[in-house]
Amino acid sequence: MLKNAALAVLVLVLLVMAYAATRPDSFRLERAIVIQAPPEKVFAMINDFHEWGTWSPWEHIDAGLKRTFSGPAAGVGTAYGWVGDKTGVGHMEILESSPPSLIRIKLDFVKPFEAHNTTEFSLRGEGNATSVTWAMYGPSPYISKLIGLFFSMDKVVGKDFETGLRNMKAAAEKAG
Repeated sequence: MLKNAALAVLVLVLLVMAYAATRPDSFRLERAIVIQAPPEKVFAMINDFHEWGTWSPWEHIDAGLKRTFSGPAAGVGTAYGWVGDKTGVGHMEILESSPPSLIRIKLDFVKPFEAHNTTEFSLRGEGNATSVTWAMYGPSPYISKLIGLFFSMDKVVGKDFETGLRNMKAAAEKAG
């Protein structure tokens, strides 16, 4: 009987592993918001990593967060690294900056899990407002596919994107 139970568990594990292998090889998640401020103003808040402290959902969750900035003050080549107990270790660099409509960022996580993704902010003027879409996409290696069967990255990271966009909206609209 114990042998049959062990065999059943093994078959179940193999089925889960096989199913994970069929999942997509890449992912994309995104969230959007409309901000009552001109695109140039919102663009500046994203294009300069020093400004992220006013809106990024991750800037204030780790009291011991150590930040490093390098490259130009803003735009292409601007880089930001972080090390923290809760935020892990990572690095971002602006690869493309097309005022006031697009910022593309290379995003590398080192710890707790290694991942190499792209983050993109698309801005579109709508009268006196700006529609902002924040997206992240990249490869989905096997371990991500397996973890994704139990934890939805879209739900977990998507909530952070929603918080960040709400913070961005509040900061941009408050400043007038």
